[in-house]
Amino acid sequence: MKKVLIIEDNEIVRENTADILELAGYSTVTAENGKVGVEKAKHLLPDVIVCDIMMPELDGYEVLQDLNKNTNTASIPFIFLTAKTEKIDMRKGMNLGADDYLTKPFSEKELLEAIECRLKKHDFLKQHYSPSIEGVRQFIKAASNYLDLDHLSRDYSPQKHSKGFVLYRENNRANYLYFIQRGAVKTYKTTEKGKEFVTGLCSAGHFVGQLSLLSDHGSYIESAAILEDAELYEIPKSDFTTLLHTNKDVANKFVSIISNNLVEVQEQLINVAFGTVRQRVAKTLLDIHNKSILLNNENNGISISREDFAGLIGTATETAIRMLTEFKNEGLITIGHARKIVIDDKETLEDIALFG
Repeated sequence: MKKVLIIEDNEIVRENTADILELAGYSTVTAENGKVGVEKAKHLLPDVIVCDIMMPELDGYEVLQDLNKNTNTASIPFIFLTAKTEKIDMRKGMNLGADDYLTKPFSEKELLEAIECRLKKHDFLKQHYSPSIEGVRQFIKAASNYLDLDHLSRDYSPQKHSKGFVLYRENNRANYLYFIQRGAVKTYKTTEKGKEFVTGLCSAGHFVGQLSLLSDHGSYIESAAILEDAELYEIPKSDFTTLLHTNKDVANKFVSIISNNLVEVQEQLINVAFGTVRQRVAKTLLDIHNKSILLNNENNGISISREDFAGLIGTATETAIRMLTEFKNEGLITIGHARKIVIDDKETLEDIALFG
């Protein structure tokens, strides 16, 4: 049973509000002023707070500000209840973080709909969704219920692709967001002279193409190709845009799920911009090694073309080959069959990545 805290100095309004909610199946607790209300909120942690604005001890604004400072109460849905109807008062309450605003006199229907809406939103936002295809399915199901939508896809079928397959090309129309279930994908941009600049390596558990779907021109901003035989799920652009543009809360939640590897991209760009070539080679070797371990659960070497490796560190292919040869002669790596790179001295590579 959901618990509602009613903070209201008018006894008649307070008790009538409690009666309406209890008849609707809610458990209620009441407080006669703001100070008592804050104490009860922190002790009882209700599911929703309905609070008057003009009260003794602490007014409604001060109650909300106090509760927002406490991590246990800051996320509790908060509905202002007041006889004041001026827009400036409504704006002040919303700016402080109130979820809704009811003016007296209010109807039973208005009160119940406001509380039901706030609870529905809170339940949706507090759920955790893993950055996986199952997490996306669960999120879309919850978002569909929250937004009362029935046209979003929920059953995505995996598509298998072999090494070398081009998933999409730069400037082609962006139609899908991809989730990598198995395998590895490289993203890259092509220069005017036809040279590839690798912008990222994505492995199982990563989403690919999200920035392209967010762009204004509707085209892929880079190309993507399969590095290791892969299994991917395609999420249609129509689902992606619906989740982003229908509701701000849904959009924020969705972006948090699909942006799991954007921090890595940022770190990679910073590494290229400010690290020495030696540092960049060491850091890139460690990054690929760690992703290979996650992908195969064993250290059986890094399979990557020298051109792709050069693109990742932002240098010429000849320079990348020379640096790999130096690392091999120093005993840091072994270059084996099919030019696979095996890391022999991870600790020294970590020192080089940090200090050069």
